[in-house]
Parts: sequence; C-alpha cells; structure tokens
Amino acid sequence: MTTNIDSTLPSSAESPAAVEFVDQERLSWLALALTPGLGPRRVLRAIREVGSAEDILHLPLTGLEALQFPVQAVQFIADGKALDAANTEIEALIKSGANFLAYNDPDYPERLREIFDAPALLWIRGDAKLLAKSSIAVVGTRHPTPYGSGMSEMLSRDLAARGMVILSGMARGVDTAAHKGALAAKGKTVAVWGTGIDVIYPKENKSLAEQILASGGAIVSEMPTGTFPAPQNFPKRNRIISGMSVGVLVVEAGEHSGTRVTARCALEQNRDVFAVPGNVTTKNAWGPNTLIKQGAKLVATWEDVWEELPSQVRLEIEAEWEFASKAQPAASLFEEAPLPPAETRVMSALRHDEALQLDEIMEKLEPELSSSEVFTALFELELAGRIKQLPGKNYVKSF
Repeated sequence: MTTNIDSTLPSSAESPAAVEFVDQERLSWLALALTPGLGPRRVLRAIREVGSAEDILHLPLTGLEALQFPVQAVQFIADGKALDAANTEIEALIKSGANFLAYNDPDYPERLREIFDAPALLWIRGDAKLLAKSSIAVVGTRHPTPYGSGMSEMLSRDLAARGMVILSGMARGVDTAAHKGALAAKGKTVAVWGTGIDVIYPKENKSLAEQILASGGAIVSEMPTGTFPAPQNFPKRNRIISGMSVGVLVVEAGEHSGTRVTARCALEQNRDVFAVPGNVTTKNAWGPNTLIKQGAKLVATWEDVWEELPSQVRLEIEAEWEFASKAQPAASLFEEAPLPPAETRVMSALRHDEALQLDEIMEKLEPELSSSEVFTALFELELAGRIKQLPGKNYVKSF
C-alpha cells in the first residue's frame, strides 16, 4: 500500500509539539525504539538494568548480548545504525511538525505507564498535555447502523461538552462519529493511529485529522513516521486507546470485531467498560449486548457514564468547568425550536435507528404533502442538523 501528498497532514513546524531540541538521552531512547527486534518491554527492562538509554548504545557487543537482545538488534546498535535511524527520524518529525514522548518524559500519560506493555515511545502531533487529562475511549464497528453512528456522536458530544477528552482510533464508522461529536461540542479529542504520525488512514479522514489538530486536540501513534496500514498494527494500538482512558465505551460491534480487543484490554488494565445496548436482531448488537451480560455498564445517556466515574476524576473535570456557577446544560445540546407543519410531519415519519429512502418518505406523506413540500422540508431539516442524508437518498433523524 502506498500513499501520496493527499494522505498526509500538512508538513509544517507550526505545531506546539514540533521537535525543537533533542538531547543525547532522548535521541538514544528513539534509537532503541527504532531498533528491529526490540519490543517496548525489552527496551524498558534494558534501560532499567543499565541506567540510561545512552549507556546502552555505548555498550560493547558482549554487553548488548548480556541484555538478551536478538542478534539483529545487537548488530544494528553496534554498527551505529540505530543512532543513524534516530537522526533520520528526527528530520522526518521536524518536517511533519511532530514530536515524540519517551516513557520517562514528564508529559508521557501516567495512566498508560500503568499497563503491562506500555509503549517505550509515543509519536505525537498536537497538545501533549492533553494525554494526561481524564478521557473516555469511544470505540465500535467500522460499519455502524445510523443508530450506532448517532449514539457515538451524541454521547461523545455530550461528554466532551462537560470536559472529558474523547479518545478513539479515527477509523471509519463509530470512531469517526466519536471524534466529530467531540468537535461539535468544541471539546478535545485524541486520535490514536495504527500508522505513522504522517500517514492518514483512512485517507478520507484527512480533513478530520486537520480539524482535531486545529481544535487543540492530538494525534498519537506508537509507530515511526512512514509506517503504512498493516492489519497487525491496529490490535496493538487498541491497548493504547484503552490504556490512556478511564473507561471504554463500546457502541456497536459484531462478534468478530476488533472492538473486542479493546474491551478485553480495558478489562485487563482495570478500566471501566461501558456499552450502548443494541437491537438484538442486528449483528452489530452482539458486542455491546454481550458485554452488558458480562457486567459492562449499560449506557443510554452521558449521565450513565458520568455517574460511574471515580470521584477523583469527576472532581478533576469539574475544577476546570468555566461555567461551574451556571446550571448544567441538558443532555441534548440542540434547542428544540418549533417547526413549520410540513417539517413537523416529515420528522414524524423519520426514525433515529432506521433510514428511510426518499421514495418511501414521499409514499408515506403523499396524502398530506406534495413532493415539492417534502423536498423543501428535508432540505431545511438537514440544514438545521435535525436529520442526516445517507448515501442513496436515505434519511435518518439526528440524535
């Protein structure tokens, strides 16, 4: 799989996370992270044993072998290729306006340090300090129903409006809806990628990635720059999504969905698991409904998540509320204004959880409204954000 300029973020150094200066120790962390055959646990164990990453790079062959490094890793470090790779990566980071966080950096997320196989290094664009804030991971299928997309967007919007950071993987479907919901609330969102920080996947989310950064959010990856989509990368990144969060919210997921990996990681990491119940006759309901049967907390509104948050997390978020003295907004952020009769009738024919094709709407309303009245009403409702048009002239109510 290849990429082009359309699938990369603008290469500028205007990001606040852009690399400015890298000391020898940080450069050595980067060198070890780029060494083939060294996973994060082996890197972290070696640094604890030797005392610093820089000292490891100066060890003789016998010293590197004593750390039980694979032969290819020993040779790569001894030949100076690890340091060369790190310097090349720094150039790529500067070009991308990105940076990296080593495990021992102050901005490295504390919650992520708690997990069994924490990454030794994180590549990042955007606000690194955002990773330390309380966040909820919203995950689900790449092929959601209108109900699944709507619930993901609504819950993310309502939680982001109350100060929670929304974490997701920026995949198609539920992930994309979650990021969009946070942006709609003018909240913060973090996307965790399974590709390099400079390779957008899927390509159609280029605009979304730019919006996340422009809104003060962040994009994070465990992969070096230039890493293209590979199936094995996405299950690995799921442990980061759950690891940085205080809990994972599953919206829709089939029996064999990758979302199961995130939910399992969350349980292993002692994170709360939340799930939105689904229609038992649809395959996407299998994941959340099964999780609820196994003890996940059922979620219908943002309050269901909020009530289950640890007291310390709620206090931390509430301390940042600028509107603490004001009454809290209702669960829906849209004010319900009175609708004209034609729009009211069209709204009554539509549903949240099932799309209706234009011909079906016209047929339903034929005795009461002319085709031009239906077209006008649909246009106005879509413009107001009350309904959404899906491919094939299908319409569904917005949440």
